[in-house]
Amino acid sequence: MTPEEMDARIVRYGELIPCRTAFIDAHTPGSNQKENFTIIGGGVSEAADQHVHIKETPGFNIGAAGQPPKCRNSLHTHRTAEVFFVLTGRWRFFWGRWGDAGEVVLEEGDIINIPTGMFRGFENIGTDYGMIMAILGGDDAGGGVLWAPQVIEDAQAHGLILAENGKLYDTKKGETLPEGMNPMSVMDEASLSKLAEPTTAEVVSNYVARYWDMMALSDKQPASIIAENGLLIDKPGFEVDFISRHSLSAEPYATDKHEILLIMRGYWQLGWGDGYSRILGPGDTCAVPPGLLHSLSPSMSGEASLFRVRNTNDPAGPTWTEWQAAL
Repeated sequence: MTPEEMDARIVRYGELIPCRTAFIDAHTPGSNQKENFTIIGGGVSEAADQHVHIKETPGFNIGAAGQPPKCRNSLHTHRTAEVFFVLTGRWRFFWGRWGDAGEVVLEEGDIINIPTGMFRGFENIGTDYGMIMAILGGDDAGGGVLWAPQVIEDAQAHGLILAENGKLYDTKKGETLPEGMNPMSVMDEASLSKLAEPTTAEVVSNYVARYWDMMALSDKQPASIIAENGLLIDKPGFEVDFISRHSLSAEPYATDKHEILLIMRGYWQLGWGDGYSRILGPGDTCAVPPGLLHSLSPSMSGEASLFRVRNTNDPAGPTWTEWQAAL
């Protein structure tokens, strides 16, 4: 692989292109300042003009959300896994039909594997602009969002209509639904009653891992965070390892899986081929292809950490049609 080919597989934090109208609540007060980023794959964005940095998916999608203080992402649910880690800032995650079933506050480096089949939302409760990184199960995550009924109603009052094809139409721009197209139907009470309402204790003990615990567990080897036998036991179609300074040797290795490197802290040197190398920094995303012999090591002294995501053969979840039918 040439350096130019590898550069095309690296998305730098400082070069991320945001979309400010990615979802139905983009005009709703309290949510209208958020930015969404599609880094690998189209994710679940409802905007036709969302910029996708790397279109090829490795069995899952990588995205991010950036929000100023007091900005929130409205209650919704997914058909596949949704995993977040906090890159910067302080965030409150909440869930349930009305967002009051439970909540947890995550600091930088913490990770949460949000269970499918329940409404969830999040907000920046820090004092500065914050960023969270997201891993979404499946190659095709599009159309995989169901919004709480009150979110759809609030959005319509501020000019945005979500069509049954999963795309947004902005009446403030003079847009109208295509002929024969209906608005996305609101979930009925029978469907709403099937969604989970776990307690805070259930979520925190089974779906949350704290940064400094992962640092301790990765002192001699990568810490398995999300896997069949990981710290957060799950099989969502991908596995997540946490790597710190002494987790890996400097020896080159290869795997038959796609390997996505999400840099948390510090600077890391990625080496491959005939002496080629690149430095990866906080917030950078790198997609290492299967079979490539490569090495990974901290390039400077001090704290260094990253999340490594690999595809698995586990199903990411039912199809959109199957999931809707089950509701």
